[in-house]
Parts: sequence; C-alpha cells; structure tokens
Amino acid sequence: MKLGLGRDATLSYRRSMDVPPVLLTEDEIQGRVAELAREIDETYADAGGLVLIGVLKGSFIFLSDLARKLTIPHRIEFIAVSSYGAKESETADPVRLIMDVRHAIDDEHVLLVEDIVDTGHTLAYLKRLFGAHDPASVKTCTLLHKPDRTEQEVDLDFLGFTIPDVWVVGYGLDYAERYRTLPYIGELPPEMR
Repeated sequence: MKLGLGRDATLSYRRSMDVPPVLLTEDEIQGRVAELAREIDETYADAGGLVLIGVLKGSFIFLSDLARKLTIPHRIEFIAVSSYGAKESETADPVRLIMDVRHAIDDEHVLLVEDIVDTGHTLAYLKRLFGAHDPASVKTCTLLHKPDRTEQEVDLDFLGFTIPDVWVVGYGLDYAERYRTLPYIGELPPEMR
C-alpha cells in the first residue's frame, strides 16, 4: 500500500496552501531514491557496513527514505553546518561545522548525504573535514545538483537529479523554514519569496 499522496491529494494539498508548482513529482523522487539505494548497495556490498552522514536540516527526508531502502548494514549520523554570508578573507572557509557526528568514523566507509549541491563549498568542506578522520572511504550522495551555480568542483558519487538554477522547495528543502514537508520538489517563483 502506498502511503504517499496521490495526484488528486497532492493537487488538493497544493490548493490548501500557497505552494509552488511541481518540478519533480513524488513518484519521480521515490523512483530515483530506490535506484540510488540499489547503486549504493552494489558499491558497498563487500564493505561490511556504511555510515550515512546527513546534513541537517535539508537532507532529513531524503536520508530517511534512502536509508529505509538500503539492504546493506548501515548506521546514521547527523551534522549541521552554517554558511557565512561573506568571506572575511580570501582564505576563510565559507562553511563551519556547528553539530558534529556523535561516534567515531575511523576506518569506516562514510557516505555524506546532502539535499542539494549549489556552489559546492559545503560538500567540499565536509569531504576535507571527514577525510581527516581516517575513514576507510568518503563518498557523496546528493539528491539535487545545480551545475550552473558551481564555484568549487566536488565529486558527486551518487546523484539524484540535475536541475536548472531555480529556487526549489519541498522534500526537505525550505524557504524561510516553509515548504520543507511538501511531498514533491517545487520551483518557488520570485513572487512567493
């Protein structure tokens, strides 16, 4: 039995709230998440385990759905980061960690799980940070990528969707803490910001 909103329920949900039009449907997202889980299962089949590190808040729905579809042994950690509005100097990192993992990741296979990669600064920072903890490996998984906004290249090992440079909400993504729990990903038009 499918628990997600069907087409009619989604339309009704959209009419009851002032919500954006659909960019990626719930079915498209769930289908791709299942494919990503299969790819991750294959990649880590002989690894003995995997640590999924979700970047809060945006990744929580994606990580939850992804983790439930995995068949390999895994555990979940969460972190939180903050981006500076502007760099204080050319060498300052625009990202800082504000909540770290609770257990050691030494000699573990780590998969950083992000909702979206815009500039690439956050994911590049996290790869450097967790790479310094002597894990067995560090790979990345992101639901969305906006290549037109890339400022810092970072390898995306598992990618859900490539999207244009538009503001998106839903499925964990928000605008001013709104729209995060929409069952689909919508494009937020300028008049709604």
